[in-house]
Amino acid sequence: MLSWIRGSLRDAYVRSLERDITDPPTHIAVIQDGNRRFARRRGRPPTDGHREGAETTEQLLEWCRDLDIKELTLYAFSTENFDRPAEEREPLFDLITRKLRELSDSDEVAEHEVAIRAIGDIHRLPTRVRQAVDYAERQTASHDQFQLNVALAYGGRSELLTAAQEIAHEVEVGAISPEEIDEQTIDNQLYANEIGDVDLIIRTGGDERTSNFLPWHANGNEAAVVFCAPYWPEFSKIDFLRTIRTYEYREAEWRRSRVERGLALVRGFGDRELPRARNIVRSLRTTDSPGELERSGRPRSGE
Repeated sequence: MLSWIRGSLRDAYVRSLERDITDPPTHIAVIQDGNRRFARRRGRPPTDGHREGAETTEQLLEWCRDLDIKELTLYAFSTENFDRPAEEREPLFDLITRKLRELSDSDEVAEHEVAIRAIGDIHRLPTRVRQAVDYAERQTASHDQFQLNVALAYGGRSELLTAAQEIAHEVEVGAISPEEIDEQTIDNQLYANEIGDVDLIIRTGGDERTSNFLPWHANGNEAAVVFCAPYWPEFSKIDFLRTIRTYEYREAEWRRSRVERGLALVRGFGDRELPRARNIVRSLRTTDSPGELERSGRPRSGE
C-alpha cells in the first residue's frame, strides 16, 4: 500500500513538472557520468554500471520525445577514455557496439524517425565499433524527426585542432584564402559539423565541469549547463524534468535582464532618439527565442 501511495505521488509530481515546462530546449547534450562509481558503491564491476546506464539512455530518448526536443548528443566515449585499462575498455566497446545495432533495428527508432550519427575520431575505435557506427548511420539515414548524436573517441580540443590543421592545409594549397575563413569554414571541418548548436548541457554524477565537450557548439552558443548529483544509472525522469525547468528559469531570467538593460538604454537617450530606443526595447520584449538575439550581451552560464 505504501509503495502504491509513493508511486502515485511520484506520478503526480511528474505531471506537475511537465505542466510547468512550456519552452524546452531544442538540443540537449548529456555527459553521462557516474556509471563506474554507481557500480563500485554496490560492490559490482564497472561493466554493470555501464549496462544500467545504457538503460537510462534508452529512457532518455523517450523523455526527449515527450517534450518534443529535436536533438540529443551523448558523450559516450572520450579521447581520455582510451587511457583506461583494456579490461574496462573492451566490455564498454562491446556494449556500445550492441546498443548501436539494437537501436538501429528497433521499432521505436523507425516509428519516430530517429537519425543516429556518430561524432569523434571514429578511426581510433575498434573495427567492431566502427562497423556498428556505419550500420547505424546507414540504417537511419532517411530519418529526419529526431537526431541522436553519439560522441565516440571525442575530444573538443582535438576537434578544434584537427579543424585548424585542415583549414591551414586548404590555405597552403590555395583552395581558400585567409580572408575567406569564417565561422562556416570552421564548422565544415568539425567532427560535429552536422549537429545544431547546443542549448543545454546536463552532467550527472556531481562533478561540475564540462570535460572538453562540444566547445564550438555549446560554449560558442553560450549553452546553459546544469550539474546534478545522481549517478547516470540513477538519473530519473524527475531529475530530467527538473533540469529542463531550471533551463527555462535561466532563459526567462536572461530575457528579463536584457529588457532591463534596454530600459536603462531608453532612459539614457535624448528626446530626439527616444522613438528608436523604444523600438529596440519592443524588439527585445517580443523576441521568441534567445537564439534570435545577439549573443554579446548574454550572461554566461552560472552568472
